[in-house]
Amino acid sequence: MMDLQNSSSGGGPPVLKTETQRGASPEPSCVSMKSDRSFEPHRPYFSSEDMTSDPHEKKKNFSRKELDHIFKKLQEKFISLVKNELNTFKKLLSPDYPACSEGEVDDDQKEGVLKVTLHILRNMNQTDLANTLESKLAPACQRKLKSKLRDKYQRINEGISGHVKSALLNEIYTELYITEGGVGDVNQEHEVKQIEAASRKKTTQERPIRCNDIFKPLPEQKRPIRTVLTKGVAGIGKTVSVQKFILDWSEGKVNQDVLFIFPLPFRELNLMKEKKLSLVNLLQSFFPETQDLKPRHYKGYKIMFIFDGLDECRLPLNFQNNKNLVNIEEQTSVDVLLTNLIKGNLLPSALLWITSRPAAVSQIPTECFDQVTEVRGFSDPQKQEYFSKRISNKDLANKVFTHIRSSRSLYIMCHIPVFCWITATVLERMLSEAERGEIPKTLTQMFTHLLIFQIKHKSQKYSGNSDIDPQQTRASILALGKLAFQQLEKGNLIFYEEDLKESGIDIKEVSVYSGVCTQIFREEHELHLGKVFSFVHLSVQEFLAALYAFICFIDRSVLNQQTTKKQNTELSELLSRSTMTEFLSSAIKKALQSESGHLDLFLRFLLGLSLESNQNLLRVVLTQTERISDSNEEIVKYIKEKIEENSSPEKSINLFHCLNELNDHSLVQEVQKYLSGGGDRRLQKARLSPAQWSALVFVLVNSEEELEEFNLSKYDPSEECLLRLLPVVKISRRAVLASCNLGVKTCENLVSVLNLENSSLKELDLSNNDLQDSGVELLSAGLKSSQCKLQILGLALCNIGRKTCENLESVLNLENSSLKELDLSNNDLQDSGVELLSAGLKSSQCKLQILRLSGCMITEKGCCFLASALISNPSHLKELDLTYNHPGESGVKLLSARLEDPHCKLEKLGVEHGGKIRIKLGLKKYGCDFTLDLNTAQRNLSLSEENRRVDWRKELQSYPDHPERFDVYQQVLSRERVTGVTGRCYWEAEWSGRRGAVVALSYKTISRKGGGSDCGFGGNINSWSLICSDNSYSVHHNNNSTELSTPPSGCRRVGVYVDCPSGTLSFYRVSPSHTPSHTPSHTLTHLHTFHTTFTQPLYAGFWVAYGSSVRLCKIE
Repeated sequence: MMDLQNSSSGGGPPVLKTETQRGASPEPSCVSMKSDRSFEPHRPYFSSEDMTSDPHEKKKNFSRKELDHIFKKLQEKFISLVKNELNTFKKLLSPDYPACSEGEVDDDQKEGVLKVTLHILRNMNQTDLANTLESKLAPACQRKLKSKLRDKYQRINEGISGHVKSALLNEIYTELYITEGGVGDVNQEHEVKQIEAASRKKTTQERPIRCNDIFKPLPEQKRPIRTVLTKGVAGIGKTVSVQKFILDWSEGKVNQDVLFIFPLPFRELNLMKEKKLSLVNLLQSFFPETQDLKPRHYKGYKIMFIFDGLDECRLPLNFQNNKNLVNIEEQTSVDVLLTNLIKGNLLPSALLWITSRPAAVSQIPTECFDQVTEVRGFSDPQKQEYFSKRISNKDLANKVFTHIRSSRSLYIMCHIPVFCWITATVLERMLSEAERGEIPKTLTQMFTHLLIFQIKHKSQKYSGNSDIDPQQTRASILALGKLAFQQLEKGNLIFYEEDLKESGIDIKEVSVYSGVCTQIFREEHELHLGKVFSFVHLSVQEFLAALYAFICFIDRSVLNQQTTKKQNTELSELLSRSTMTEFLSSAIKKALQSESGHLDLFLRFLLGLSLESNQNLLRVVLTQTERISDSNEEIVKYIKEKIEENSSPEKSINLFHCLNELNDHSLVQEVQKYLSGGGDRRLQKARLSPAQWSALVFVLVNSEEELEEFNLSKYDPSEECLLRLLPVVKISRRAVLASCNLGVKTCENLVSVLNLENSSLKELDLSNNDLQDSGVELLSAGLKSSQCKLQILGLALCNIGRKTCENLESVLNLENSSLKELDLSNNDLQDSGVELLSAGLKSSQCKLQILRLSGCMITEKGCCFLASALISNPSHLKELDLTYNHPGESGVKLLSARLEDPHCKLEKLGVEHGGKIRIKLGLKKYGCDFTLDLNTAQRNLSLSEENRRVDWRKELQSYPDHPERFDVYQQVLSRERVTGVTGRCYWEAEWSGRRGAVVALSYKTISRKGGGSDCGFGGNINSWSLICSDNSYSVHHNNNSTELSTPPSGCRRVGVYVDCPSGTLSFYRVSPSHTPSHTPSHTLTHLHTFHTTFTQPLYAGFWVAYGSSVRLCKIE
């Protein structure tokens, strides 16, 4: 029997195959989840299985006449069959045809005609017609399945157990924000931290993906999509997205080219762990409606499997050692069925959608996924939309939303839809006249009120009236708390009957527990093989676990009753402490020791419950409370000490959240005074303590304002400060770290930022730091990360060379590299480095659009490499800066030809300011020669050595009067301008004497007469100066001064580099260095860089102290 099978699911070309098993196809089918998706036509192919089974069998030879006769008969029968079936299809599609007459196609020949018809209709762009026809002729079991799924998924269990009528999903559903994601390294951070990071990302920075489009390839994706992973933290909306997707399909709204959707949640598959069955048996077990489907139908129809909750999977998914399976009727364990489905051995044409929390993603090899998406939860507008739908009273909805906006921690948590439900549940009552009391502002207050409301409004089904039974309520909360506590230690979010028994909960009376807290503890009744239990969200579990620990500590009798065997677990050890201070401080220590921060929220709740105000609210549960005001003061002091000594900024952030739960805001208020009372300038001068630095980080990362740019020089340009403020870098779009005295260690720290999944960083400027090749090599590890989203990288003047080019070449070769702009100016790369870099530019993966190589000692040879790269890959590079190099006429000609090439995208080429002088190491290529202007010298100054040296003299010099002469300040200007407003220059000076000197740059318009600040170098807007002494350096501009931390170290020579186009003026300490060849050489140590816009030509200037002198050094 021949099976006319569709090779491109959903209307692809027919494939003629015998009804035998087949192996996995090398590529999955290319399909879309959109109902109007069209397909590219393909030629049918014939498998070797279609040929006779015995290649040596003697074949009958037919004459031409016999063949003509056979094919004439075949043509007649084929045309007759097609005509008859097309007439049937036409009737079915007629609006007059009764809907009740729909029927399925049972005949294999007719099924083949149907598939050919569907394929042709879709290639005619008649997709809707094809979908309608396919739907009318679908097997009857499909309609039954749709009906069943529609009934099951039309209502939303929004934190509500089966005892209460739930809402219609279509009425309250709010579209979630889903983005393209990446697998990368597993994010082990507490999920609340991940939400805090995600909440700060601008939605404009990412590409949103509609839920119905998750199987549609993105423009740059070359292969079709079979398997999609959607990840997201607990409660973010993964399951609701699945539910809405299935509901829309079952209601005939979208994705009608998919004939069957089989939702198989992992929490239900866990219950079949011990069973042996085939894939057909498994589907018939979950979906009895499919009993009439034949095995060939599974291969012929477009079907989708949805596996929700990989993080809840308790099956051993051994992808490496599980046997390969291709027969859907062969019996085996469920985990073997799953691994073979996911790998594509079973039903390779089927679509798979898997959802998971981030930490569990690594259970499946990354090569099994064709696309990864991430549910980000609610964006800010979607939060407001949710509350307006959830709360029918519009004024009350606005009140609720306004209150949430006033609390940053609550507003961030509302990215999680379940937390929006919790917040709405509490605040709707508290902001109406139904309830009185202080409106919750902290997480502990919010969850405390949630628990109180659940106790007060417990289901009438169990109590028969609204009175609270304190004894039963307390027993139930303790039982749930113990369950939460024990399962939190194990990392479980879902529980089975054996877990409840372990916590001492009688399975027969489990309805009492879900009845007392009907909306926070869920019992799922409609599962196929048993019951599954869970708290509505991880945060609810953590709150109840903290409440249980707190009750057990203050009431030892409870602990004795609850403990049946000796506990030596991480959390249970806390309960052995003798005082409240010891109890809480031990919890803080354990939380700080956790690398993943898995106890962070538990700790916040525990500390919040120690407040007397929260204990008073929970009197129905807490039969005894503790007055612990003294303990709270001690704990606040202890937390501040930990902030002071803690080297991890991330851990310090959670400690500030803990202080917030304890209503202590003193450290934050101190830093806010700095920020409000003088801004960046005041912070530059401030000597903040480690605790205040941590408070600054907390304030910045929790600010409502989007942090577009982080500029380290506004705080303290040092590696120590950068390390403290690293969490701020992670949430910034642009990080300016130029001229901040950073080194190799900085690159090591920045790798963690580039590797971060939720990093917002798109631009990074590290220019004018001594990173060296070793530093950039470390940085390259981050640039190669699949998580790295960096688009602009500045490495100008970083003392790097050929080795860096080698590392960057491998970065440009990466498929996932997003680098579009690279600045390597003022590094001695030379032609050998450019050769390596050009190899990266040739790569088809390279997306670089702007490359700056100004002042890199490049000659004609290097230009040849670059021109060759532009010929090989002309599609991306638009701007190439080769100013201040020595390309020669031939090099310029080679590259200019690319500007004229219609296939080359190059639009801008810079080759100005070239010449042989540029082939010098370091900044010497910008060396300028000038003399001092006698007409500007104050009369205590004496010029010598052809006006290249100035000495202070006690006796006044007999200079004639001149309008440009300084009459008070002991200053002199250069005769020649060192640079105009468009150039670069570098020069060095050396001073002598006990009292030091001032090296400066100035406009000629600086005032000369009098002793005001308008005349002194650095005291006005017309000049910039460096004050040098044997003890220290300081820089001055416009009457603002900055003390520099770099010591002179006995060195009295300084270098000055000015780049007018980029608006930078840098001062360096110039120290002698020893080389193997004993050739005189110097090492530059960066002191300070001014950033400004130069509007006039610049002149060198000196101020000379009593008994001192300054001379200009010759640049070799």
